[in-house]
Amino acid sequence: MKNSIKYFGFLLLGASALTSCSDSFLEEKQNYDATGQDVYNYYVGAKGRINDLYGWCLPNVADMNWQYPSVGRGDEAGKSTEEYTGFSKYLNGTDAPMQSATTTNQVEDYFGGANMDNVQQAVYGTIRNINNAIEGIEGGTLTQEQKNELLGQAYFFRAWTYYKLVKWYGGVPIVDKVLEPSPSAFTQRSSAKACFEFIIADLDKSAELLRPYTINGGWESSEDYGRVTSGTALALKGRVLTLWCSPLFNRAKDPDRIKNAYETMQKDLSTINACGYGLYGEGDPGVNASSFANMFATSTKNPEAVFVTLYNTLVDFSGYADNVKHNRWERDIRPANTGGGGYTASQMMVDLFPMSDGKAPATYTAYSKLANSTITYDHQYPFMDRDPRFYRTFAFPGVRWAYKTIGYGDATAMDPHNPSYDKGANYVLWNYNWFYNGDILDIDNNSYRGADNISKAGGVMVRKKSDDLDVNAAVYDYRPDGQGAKNGGYAVPFCSAAPLMELRYAEVLLNLAEVACLAGHTDESYAILKRIRQRAGYTGDCGLTVSSDEATCMSAILYERQIEFAYEGKRFDDMRRWMLFDGGAELPQGAPSTWLPSGWGGNTCTWLGFKPFNGQRRESFMYQVNWENVDEYSITTARQDYDKDPLLEYLNDNDWTRPAGVDLRKDLTQQLIDLKDFYKKYLVYTERPGDDRNTDKSLKYINYLPKYYFLGFSQGVSAHNQGLLQTIGWEDYNNGGALGTFDPLAE
Repeated sequence: MKNSIKYFGFLLLGASALTSCSDSFLEEKQNYDATGQDVYNYYVGAKGRINDLYGWCLPNVADMNWQYPSVGRGDEAGKSTEEYTGFSKYLNGTDAPMQSATTTNQVEDYFGGANMDNVQQAVYGTIRNINNAIEGIEGGTLTQEQKNELLGQAYFFRAWTYYKLVKWYGGVPIVDKVLEPSPSAFTQRSSAKACFEFIIADLDKSAELLRPYTINGGWESSEDYGRVTSGTALALKGRVLTLWCSPLFNRAKDPDRIKNAYETMQKDLSTINACGYGLYGEGDPGVNASSFANMFATSTKNPEAVFVTLYNTLVDFSGYADNVKHNRWERDIRPANTGGGGYTASQMMVDLFPMSDGKAPATYTAYSKLANSTITYDHQYPFMDRDPRFYRTFAFPGVRWAYKTIGYGDATAMDPHNPSYDKGANYVLWNYNWFYNGDILDIDNNSYRGADNISKAGGVMVRKKSDDLDVNAAVYDYRPDGQGAKNGGYAVPFCSAAPLMELRYAEVLLNLAEVACLAGHTDESYAILKRIRQRAGYTGDCGLTVSSDEATCMSAILYERQIEFAYEGKRFDDMRRWMLFDGGAELPQGAPSTWLPSGWGGNTCTWLGFKPFNGQRRESFMYQVNWENVDEYSITTARQDYDKDPLLEYLNDNDWTRPAGVDLRKDLTQQLIDLKDFYKKYLVYTERPGDDRNTDKSLKYINYLPKYYFLGFSQGVSAHNQGLLQTIGWEDYNNGGALGTFDPLAE
């Protein structure tokens, strides 16, 4: 890396200001700036360097970028799946394809190319920092036991960093030592196979070195909760092997590769279990999947949390303390009248969730090989008879969604038009809308209001991973007066300490189920699917129709992943590795025929019986006041204010009221029937455009280009790394815009 390698030669011993700090190891605030090799001769100093790596490498609740994976927000990943509407850069190939040799609509950069001048903002700066720690510890005078404990964590983070690169680019330069800042240090891209072998070797080292410290239920001290373990390393290895076996990297469906992955992951499971990991709440699903909900807000030792980032609710009135680490997810998903903005789910995502019998609605036909439910589904009342996880994933008008306030007033302190709901203890989401003149929805008409001071969020909101007061009462503070903790210079209404689980035990099992299916052990795959569903509250056959057909079994696994991991940032990776946009049958320009998925019948979508995502659209919807029943209360120009909800006025004048919020702590059957009756009379389901339209208002359709399965380097990366080969299908900035020649699949 000729032009940028000088930035990798600096001694990187940054302060240990960590992303996660719920427990004491995460609150250590040693400063190791401008220190040399001597720091590695002392356990406290060397451990501080490892703590520093956590700060550099742990996932965070942010939009996906080179440093952080997607966590389920409406970022470029979320908007590329069924979960959200609005075209991402990946889906807009018809009009605005991403480019690699120009600054116009540049390809997404997960290499840090635009920030090569700042070593902390480039991926190989992170790798250099890790290599520096590894070399320093290995060359220090600590005991071998102390070295092993620390090196095991460093090797994990190097593997984690390379995994994030390889899943996008295929093969990347392998740099396993601190390089001198000279042109001779340039390192060319390695094959994907070599990169996978390197990652797996690091993870095996990590698992072996950490074994004495974590194999008996995890780290002995509770102060070390949140550190990676042998189980974390082997769980990530399982994810890596699953990717290596998937059609993205295994176009010919190599049986030996699959067999090796299955046997390895099956063997590794015992070590993962021995580190204390397992399904949270297994055997006790609670009421309406309350165990499923509670695992996301459990800040103490959680068996589900295999790879986790911890947070806290510490208060900093100055806005500068670096040990204040809040999880902003809760603030973002909450509606506007409780300090957030809310995430609105697409109609497609709401419609695809299973019915209460565990089968997909008959109206959802993406997986043609799976049996559909015989329960009638009406998308106007999507909350009726659904999978228990539906109610923990979505919030809809009329559902209880309580929160806690600690000594800082209630929502009205932020805005007098916000309802109090007993300071949040009995909060009910009412997010229907109405138009000033009572007209039907016009897609370009912004003249409408929202109930309870929630404007323009009239559909179904994302509730997943919520700090719900009804399932967990001690994880967050709500500070609506703006006098609470600060983060980035602004008030944070929700100061949440909910952990962020990047890799949880359910994924460990589903990764194993996937390779077991491909290895011919579909019975094992269905047994795993049954465990996952039993944790959610299913009984009996859990709605699974067992089939020995490999493609049918794989469809069931991919469908289960969609439901179990909804809004956790996993779907885009699944869609890419299974090439669900077009099946992989169309090759990028310049790609060899070996890129065709020959082992999957030439088209993965056809093999699975999955409807390709390309050519589809995702729409949105809202509920608005039924003017036919409350027309006498239509809003006039003189009454366009927050306090004139026409439905509330009508109900109050007739001595009625809105129903009590649907309480997930109780049986839902009659509650949902009553809510449906209310909807029928007073609310109207209204479709809204979701994905983009052309300037003439004609519809645009999803078009993910074949070259996007393996990304090319942006102009910024190429300019800083002359000589670095460009990926097939992408123009090479360093070669006059000629197509790249690097084949990620060549061995």
